[in-house]
Amino acid sequence: MTDEVGTGDAQDAVLAERDGDGVLTLFFNRPERRNGWAEDLHEAYYDRLAKAAADPDVRAVVVTGAGSTFCPGADLSRLGGLAEAGARLPHHPVDVPRRFPKPLIAAINGACAGVGLVQALFCHVRFAADTARFSTAFARRGLVAEYGVAWTLSRLVGQERALDLLLSGRTFDAAEAMRLGIVSRVVPRAEVLAAAQAYARDLALHCSPRAMAVIARQVLDAQDSTFDEALRASYEHVDRFIGSADLREGVASFVERRPPRFPPLAPPPD
Repeated sequence: MTDEVGTGDAQDAVLAERDGDGVLTLFFNRPERRNGWAEDLHEAYYDRLAKAAADPDVRAVVVTGAGSTFCPGADLSRLGGLAEAGARLPHHPVDVPRRFPKPLIAAINGACAGVGLVQALFCHVRFAADTARFSTAFARRGLVAEYGVAWTLSRLVGQERALDLLLSGRTFDAAEAMRLGIVSRVVPRAEVLAAAQAYARDLALHCSPRAMAVIARQVLDAQDSTFDEALRASYEHVDRFIGSADLREGVASFVERRPPRFPPLAPPPD
């Protein structure tokens, strides 16, 4: 592993390790607070993602929790402060994880609730430990659906199931999360991080970074478009890839039966 860990307190809230294949693993690192979400965790995570998006050596990202939980929601000490009269919740933009241009894989190793579930849902693919537990939790804390999760969850599981999970705030296990489509893989807890990293490594080694970035954007944009609009956009993207270095390398590596050597994704514009 290549150690990417910073020394400042903000960076310590989210630790990072990158392997030689371009897979960056991020760890929510507040195990003494069960990785409860707070300003330092938010700022460090979004900063790590922004830097990963701009780093050509990073081809895929796995996010997990240090200790026994993923992120069980807001830090309880933070919730207490928000309960005071006149308190305000910061309106953070969520485009950093939601529009992240490289594969973003969640390795949900334990409790995943509230804003922790929101962050997991922003990931492209989710692996869950068989012992993981999930909850939207908001209604049970006197809160509404935060960070656009009503939009995200309803498109993922359907309106009625989203209403069930959001209205009740009930706890559900990894097996139900997989049935609902909230996660796509359930593995033994001891294997969840390695499984997510292996998946990310396969993408890093065998898939075009540029093609994956466009595909992720296509899927997200298609949620608010008609089929005709999505079809037109696909033709426009295909026209840009025809004759490209990525397509030539993809075909050549297949014909020559060798691993591809796709160029890295260019950093996003400022």
